[in-house]
Formats: sequence, C-alpha cells, structure tokens
Amino acid sequence: MVVYQLLATISFGDAVSNDTLALQEIIKKMGYKTAIFAENIDSRIPKGTAKNYSKLGRVDKNDIIIYHLSTGSKISRDFDKFKCRKIIIYHNITPPDYFKDYNDGSYRICKKGYEEVKSLADKTDYCIAVSEYNKQNLREMGFTCPIDVLPILIPFEDYDKKPNEEVIRKYSDDGWVNVLFTGRIAPNKKQENLISAFYYYNRLYNKKSRLILAGSFRYDDPYYIRLTEYTKKLGMGGTVIFTGHIKFDQILAYYKTADVFLCMSEHEGFCVPIVEAMKFKVPIIAYGRAAVPETMNHKGMILDDNNPQYVAACIDKMVKDKKLRDYVIEEQNERLEYYSYDNISAMFKEYLSKFIDKKD
Repeated sequence: MVVYQLLATISFGDAVSNDTLALQEIIKKMGYKTAIFAENIDSRIPKGTAKNYSKLGRVDKNDIIIYHLSTGSKISRDFDKFKCRKIIIYHNITPPDYFKDYNDGSYRICKKGYEEVKSLADKTDYCIAVSEYNKQNLREMGFTCPIDVLPILIPFEDYDKKPNEEVIRKYSDDGWVNVLFTGRIAPNKKQENLISAFYYYNRLYNKKSRLILAGSFRYDDPYYIRLTEYTKKLGMGGTVIFTGHIKFDQILAYYKTADVFLCMSEHEGFCVPIVEAMKFKVPIIAYGRAAVPETMNHKGMILDDNNPQYVAACIDKMVKDKKLRDYVIEEQNERLEYYSYDNISAMFKEYLSKFIDKKD
C-alpha cells in the first residue's frame, strides 16, 4: 500500500505545502510508503521532494490518495478516475468575488474550484477539514462522508531558529511600535483595512509607529498597486512597509520585533500566521470572520467591527495596557498548547489509522 499526497501547487513557505510536507514525515514514521505529486512545483523546493502530477502512474486499489484541496485543479477533475481509497484534506478556497476587480485568472480558478469541490461530494470516502468552519463548508456543499477536523500541522521547532540580525537591528529597540501582519498581498486579506486602521492609530495615538506587511506580491498586481496608491494618498509611504517575499529568518525577525499582530482578513480557512504570532507571544487583534475566531479559540481580542477608528483605539489599548497584553498572551499560550506538534500529529495518526483499519 502506498499513501499518495496530491496538491495543485507545492511552493516554498506556503501553508498548504508545509502541511503536506509535515504529514509526509508522519506517514513515513507510521511505516507506509508515500510520495507527493503536484501539478506545479516551486523551483525552490528541494529536488526530489515532489514529483509532477503528470508522472503519477498506476494507483492500486489498496493505495490511498490524500488530496490537499485549496483551489481549482486538474486533480479534482481526475479524482473519480482513481479506483482506490480517497481522502480530501480541505483547506478551503477563497471566494472568487474577492478577485473579481483585480485578477481575472484568480477569479476564474477559484470559481472553478468551488464547482469542483461540489462535484467531489459523492466521490470521496473521508474528509479532513483544517477547521470546523471548513467542515461546515463541506457539509453545505453536499458532503455526507465522515469528516474530522485537524488543524494544520506546524513544526514549531523551525521557529526557534536564529532570526535575521539585520531586521532585528533595524526594527527593534528604537522606540517605535511595530504593527505586523504576515500573509501574501491578496484582496480577501483586506490589507487596505489594515492600512486604514493603522492610519488612524498613527495619526491619533502614536506618530512613532509603523505597519509591516510581510508577504509576497507582484508589482503588476492591480490590488498591490491600489494599496500602494492608497498608502501614498494617506501620506503614509514612510511608515507602511511592504516586505515582498522574504526568507524564513526574516519572518522570524519580524515576529520578534512586533508589538501587535493585526489581522483584518475576511476569509481564512485556518490562518497559520495567527498561530505563529501566538508562538512569538505577540498579542493578536483580529477581525472575527471565517475561521479566525475558531483558530483563536474564540478568546483574546476578536473584533466584530472593522471600523478603522475603532480598530486604531484597540491597537492603542493593547500597546499601553500591560495587564490586557498579559491576559491576551496567557490565553494565546493556552490555545498554542492545542496546536502542539505532538497533539496534532497524534490526531492525524489516529484518523489515518482508523481509516486504514476500516478497510482492512
């Protein structure tokens, strides 16, 4: 028996890709043969980590396919062809309307993705959703098979590596407040709302503050262009920093120097950066939409209002009120225990073992 993991794209630093790689190690330790196949393979991924999906040969009826579903893909269209046991790990798909005014390609692939997910409802033996929110999405799309919830597996020891010294020197111990958000520049993540809230915080409460948007973007992306134009219009060019794609040690450094992690995203199937902020004991302020409240265990500073002036006041409160900060971080630490590598890996082993035993 071989356990195959399939995904549309395996890329460097991507949450879905990292989850696939982490689960790969567990599957190996469980004693099963395993391999990763992807339609697209990032050139920065070590050679031999994954094979191109087009090279996937015959799959035996006793094999298992684990499909990490997060976008439209040929894998979805081929899914019924595989006459073996099939598992979907559902990471959610960004609602296409977020891209309608910015990226026609992303709009079409997400729209197609939703159609493909619905078509798989009667072709799947078992699903794992990375959040209860995602599980409910699957039920709403007609899935009746067993579904368990398993958060993304995060190898936390990676975050204990040495942070980038240059970033540490540049952004720490200078008397400035650093407001951080990590994640690719994308319309569903609502970076414009981060900028709006930060504008009021900077103008009304603390001139010595900066907003760091640590995430990849394309210079020709209409959404990124809109954000930079908006930032200039507000006169915030020097205090809003777009890092672009950065190395892992730089990400670690930005977390190390952050005073507040601010998330205004409207659609997340899980949101790994929130868990990363917990790891670095950065107090989180988040807009309570999609899976975000669940990821935070419905505790901490979860906002039901994204009015920028209100959010700015919340940032100021979090920065100045040590008692509040300590309380929020304590709650985050409790939630972080649930996401421990040992806990999530044990859950995955149990789920996979039960699925295999049920067949045997």
